[in-house]
Amino acid sequence: MDGPAVDTDAPERHLHPWSWLFVLLQQLKQFIFPLIALLVFGARKSDDGDPWLAFAPVIGIAVLVVLAILQYFTYRYVIGRDGLTVREGLLHRSRREIPFSRIHNVVVHQSLLHRVFGVAEVRLESAGGQKPEAQMRVLGLRDALALEDLVRHQARGPAAIQAAASDEPSRARDATLLALSTAEVIRLGLISNRGMIVVAAGFGAAWQILPERMIEQFFRQGAKQAFGYAEQLHLGWLAGAAGVAALVVLALALVRALSVVLALLQFHGFRLSEDARRLMVERGLLARLRTSVARRRIQAWTLHEGVLHRWFGRRSLRIDTAVAEKAGQQDQRALKDLAPIATPEACDALVHHLLPQTAWPRADWRPVAASARWRLLLPTLTWLLPATALATWHLGPWAWCALAWLPASAYAVHRQASRMGWSLDGHLVAVRSGWWSRYWRFAQIDKLQALRLSRSPLDHACGTASLWLDTAGASGVAAPLALRFVPEAEARDAFERLSLALAQRRLRW
Repeated sequence: MDGPAVDTDAPERHLHPWSWLFVLLQQLKQFIFPLIALLVFGARKSDDGDPWLAFAPVIGIAVLVVLAILQYFTYRYVIGRDGLTVREGLLHRSRREIPFSRIHNVVVHQSLLHRVFGVAEVRLESAGGQKPEAQMRVLGLRDALALEDLVRHQARGPAAIQAAASDEPSRARDATLLALSTAEVIRLGLISNRGMIVVAAGFGAAWQILPERMIEQFFRQGAKQAFGYAEQLHLGWLAGAAGVAALVVLALALVRALSVVLALLQFHGFRLSEDARRLMVERGLLARLRTSVARRRIQAWTLHEGVLHRWFGRRSLRIDTAVAEKAGQQDQRALKDLAPIATPEACDALVHHLLPQTAWPRADWRPVAASARWRLLLPTLTWLLPATALATWHLGPWAWCALAWLPASAYAVHRQASRMGWSLDGHLVAVRSGWWSRYWRFAQIDKLQALRLSRSPLDHACGTASLWLDTAGASGVAAPLALRFVPEAEARDAFERLSLALAQRRLRW
């Protein structure tokens, strides 16, 4: 690949003078635990006659400061006609040529400290690799926004970045597609389960870090004090049960309140806009984030509607992009949420606007085979019947009451199988599933990268097949794009149609 043409008269640019401070803070985050260990064990060794170990943390921090300052002096970039040239390193030097056409996503991130110093971190991401093409930590806010504007419009030459004197002209050209009010963000917090995830992560971290004896003692003493206080009140069993229920309700309310706080921190001021065939999202209360992606980089779409979504009359719309994820991790800065929360009509309008050549919502959903009902119930039967028999052997006949779960599970499976379906035309392939928590997942045929037709022994017995579709940027967390429990003839026909379409069309990244 030819590198970007660099103007000979284009000056080399440096990071912001305060960039060394933010590089240092990032390095301290990575080495905080080794430094704390050096501080603790160094103090103990100094008492035993090795006083120089007490200065080990200071020496380590001094080395990190020197490295941060060296990065400021050695990191340089040049804006060419068709891309960027980035040079860095002192002893081990590197030069990266980054064409504008290769950049899939632009992220401008401002933490609270960034906003105090009037700077921002810029990340330029592509579809390949496990790290950004360039990560500029940090630039002045005006330079960061101007560089973002240049990449978004794929301007030719450095004059464009000089013309972008502020972010206001760029914002004036943007067409707002969706803006969330504070009330909508609060609804998002009430619907989401972010608070429970944070609480669970906190318990997991405490279980790994704190001694097991300390955790057991904490819970034992807490339970003893709670039961002792209840005995002093001389409450009856009914009042005691009401008190326990009140505590559970209070805990759930606190978790939801935490979810609301987290939603406000992450999505306050959410604004989805469109300009020059790119989508841009701005969000955040304390830390502000601006991230953009070209419309043609969107690989797949997911509409989600949980129980609480339906109570509030809302849905969420997420996308998969061609930007690679970090190994085994989800990047919170990537543009994933086009509509964290919106009405069904607003979500459908977004899809119709961004995919004008396709019909949405679909009216031609095809049902799955009738055998899907008992096949979806089969996993429940495989564990419920043996578990109930084992419990009956140990606990007695009352354990058979666990089979009362079977009718409820059969009803849920019936509803899920009734909603399962798939749709295919010349532009779009879509699937829908779920009853308690519903989702619609779809992708343009031009974005499909792989097809797989599979048949299990049960498929052979029932005369069905499954067609699995793969796109770039798909993660294991998202619902699969798969046509399951489809009659074999229909599955093979869809496979042949898609194979012929992919052979005749060019893959659109």
